[in-house]
Amino acid sequence: MMHQWPWMLLSRLLACDYRSDSFLPTDQTTMTEPLSNSNDLSDLNDSAIDIDFQVPFRHRLRFTDDVISRDQSVLLNLLERGTDRPARVQFWLDEYVAGAHPNLGHQLRALVKSHPEQVSLASNIQIVPGGEAIKNDIHILERMLKVMNAADLDRRSYVVAIGGGAMLDAVGFAAAVAHRGIRLIRIPTTTLSQADSGVGVKNSVNLFEKKNWVGSFAVPWGVINDRHLLETLPDREFRAGFSEAVKVSLLKEPAFFDQICQSAREISQRDWSACGPVIRRSAEWHLRHITRGGDPFEMLEARPLDFGHWSAHKLEVMSEFEVRHGEAVAIGLAIDAIYSSLKLGFPEADRDRVLNCLRDLGFSLFHPLLLKTDRLLAGLEEFRQHLGGQLTLTMLKGVGNPCEIHEVDHACMRAAIESLQVGEGKGCDSTFKAT
Repeated sequence: MMHQWPWMLLSRLLACDYRSDSFLPTDQTTMTEPLSNSNDLSDLNDSAIDIDFQVPFRHRLRFTDDVISRDQSVLLNLLERGTDRPARVQFWLDEYVAGAHPNLGHQLRALVKSHPEQVSLASNIQIVPGGEAIKNDIHILERMLKVMNAADLDRRSYVVAIGGGAMLDAVGFAAAVAHRGIRLIRIPTTTLSQADSGVGVKNSVNLFEKKNWVGSFAVPWGVINDRHLLETLPDREFRAGFSEAVKVSLLKEPAFFDQICQSAREISQRDWSACGPVIRRSAEWHLRHITRGGDPFEMLEARPLDFGHWSAHKLEVMSEFEVRHGEAVAIGLAIDAIYSSLKLGFPEADRDRVLNCLRDLGFSLFHPLLLKTDRLLAGLEEFRQHLGGQLTLTMLKGVGNPCEIHEVDHACMRAAIESLQVGEGKGCDSTFKAT
């Protein structure tokens, strides 16, 4: 009997009269195309129905100085009450954030307690590993889903994730697949996630020694960039996000690139008057690309925001994630800027500005793994597989003038990589040449 239920269900479905429109909502717009005659079976094997449709999304990005304390209203305004109950919230904290802000859990509980009509806790506050550790262990994903299930979260509950980009990726993926999507509010706590990934619509974990191999696209309910949460970052982590700002400036806005170059040394000293505007502008450009670029879920072959990333992703994996994402992106940008100069006419003066800007920000453009050139170049095929279809890389013809290429001159790319092997720390000049 256990195996008969699918056939019983199928028989009931077949017995339905689909000529009736009773299964449609009462306010359903009448289709302009006539429905086929359900009694005419002659065209079932040679017919097709293709309908383009759009789904409206809203992306909410907020900037604050202290969302857990004096700017609580920013978070509370994103937590919509249900029709008959407060918003049910489950908080997730990156272990590094919990350690750097030991009172954060108490502050979150106090926030909820002081607004009982607006919000309620769905469970205890959850603390999870930070960095790539949370993405590299698939069992952590399973445990997160168990916690969400045990709390009886539903699609109108809220998962509020407070942490760095990797933690937001993993918790966001769990929220995206639970009930096919629980409302996610991200509170990024690193410059990298505030300037780039925290604003995005992607969630993922790593598998098969490949970065972001398992993932989803899901628009977050809201993103809150909080300056206060950046103050406890170590210098290495604070620096990391500015490579993504350089990337988006090279793709989108020459004046923004000029701004970063001019303030790079102040940024490296963590002067907020220089750092704050760059983080905000980078976040705005990433948000604009996602919401106005025409391909938020990356259905096309090109991924312009991944400029410099084919080698960055491979370098992270090769280093077993000892190299931070932002550090790998800085090296990847350098490689592709040099390649663009060698092959695509990207002006040498602009190439030099890119490399010197990255150095002034405090990035090293060399890592011993660059000596394993063949292994690094294998990242091109892995990147193509991740994209699907033909290889498509974004390169530069000029600052603010990106282009797409589908074939790579391996001799030129090898020369670009090798130039960093011998040239890092010596400055940049016009001696770069293909071999």
